Amino acid sequence: METARTKTSASARTRSVAFVGLTIAIMAVSAWVTVPLGPVPFTLQMFAITFAIVVLRPKEAIAAIAGYLLLGAVGVPVFSGMRGGLGVLAGPTGGFLWGYLLGVSAAVLFLHLARPGRGSGPARGPRPTAAERAALAPAQRAVAFLRAFGVDLAAGLIFTAVAYVCGCVQYMAVGQVDLMTAFLTAVAPFMVVDACKIVAAVICADAVKAVVK
Repeated sequence: METARTKTSASARTRSVAFVGLTIAIMAVSAWVTVPLGPVPFTLQMFAITFAIVVLRPKEAIAAIAGYLLLGAVGVPVFSGMRGGLGVLAGPTGGFLWGYLLGVSAAVLFLHLARPGRGSGPARGPRPTAAERAALAPAQRAVAFLRAFGVDLAAGLIFTAVAYVCGCVQYMAVGQVDLMTAFLTAVAPFMVVDACKIVAAVICADAVKAVVK
């Protein structure tokens, strides 16, 4: 019995490490997909990180974004434009990167509070069985789906809002511009597109959670 528990625990740790490593790789690739749009480039990172927030366990999500930033800080070219180094983190757009860590932490805390005892990842807490879902009336299933989707969407918006605030503050400080200029340059052009990326990330994440146990 004890051997079985040990094997299960080791398997769970291996699975967790694999998820974190894969997520870091996805974050890096999403940063390399860059479209220049003024001083702040357009990337797919908001999609990738929101997806990670919804799919992974809280500790896994935080470990993934922390690992990503650490790799970038030591010079691995995982940031936008295939850049790396402390200079990127300290530059005018570096606040968004720091904001990712704070935003992920805030988002997973929200999910923890919104889903007590279950969390938001594929391995957290029991998912309703097919029989339990079938026992629900259509209206109840629709309400349950909308509630879960709304909670995930809110987590993505919380993450994005924190990243925006951090990015705007550092852009103001490093670029020596006022708040309105920083907002119009570093935040406003991205808001609609980022909102679409958040919705797409939640839809994809919910599909993954439905099949990854």
